[in-house]
Amino acid sequence: MKTKAPASTHKKVVLVLADRKALRGYLNPARLGQLDPIDLLTPEGEHVQFPVDKIRSIYFVREFSQEFELQRKAFLSRPKLDGLWVKLRFNDGETLEGVVPNDLLSLFDHGLQITPPDLNSSTDRIFVPRAALSEVIVLGVVGIARRKPAAASAAASQTRLFNE
Repeated sequence: MKTKAPASTHKKVVLVLADRKALRGYLNPARLGQLDPIDLLTPEGEHVQFPVDKIRSIYFVREFSQEFELQRKAFLSRPKLDGLWVKLRFNDGETLEGVVPNDLLSLFDHGLQITPPDLNSSTDRIFVPRAALSEVIVLGVVGIARRKPAAASAAASQTRLFNE
């Protein structure tokens, strides 16, 4: 019986610096936010390090040959993905909408990993370091289960004293 080969730990990325210069390479997404200099493995096999405060965003892409910049930077209607619908404002004033996981513990540690509004583009997700953002606005909470009001459930479980 064949065993499945382990998945690669390095993903295809396009790293965009603060001056909008784009560099293609490979990056281990599990180490994002843990290391201050981001270690990028170039297609030529070189390791290049960049300080996090010099990075504008990191695009996780399917292929290097396709365009990584998003055509649509905002949702046309309420997103269908579960999570927090957010609007990011970069230090240069540009805005980008996306969906982040609804996990407040890891939300603002080192940056945000968002799912972009254009799911048909070459970009699967985007990591934006905290230093590149001037503002994060929560536009909505998507996909939460509706709960019964606490007062209604408490009234139903309380015993009756008088027959009414």
